[in-house]
Amino acid sequence: MAQADTLETIYALIAPLNKKGITLKPESTFASDLELDSLTVMDLVADIEDEFDIILPLNLLPDLETIGHVADAVEKITNKG
Repeated sequence: MAQADTLETIYALIAPLNKKGITLKPESTFASDLELDSLTVMDLVADIEDEFDIILPLNLLPDLETIGHVADAVEKITNKG
């Protein structure tokens, strides 16, 4: 499970996109819970990549359905360096 500071940073990036005002949790999904379209998700991915100075591989993106999945992927990539 991702560290709290990684999750909080990602929550902060998602907050402006959280039109429904749901409580963000690691298990919150981008499609169902947040109702984000694919273009918005790609913009969010770009913001996350900029914030953490990483590249999320495109082949990994379909598997990142929840905030927790993204946070775990970010930590896996940042810990490799």
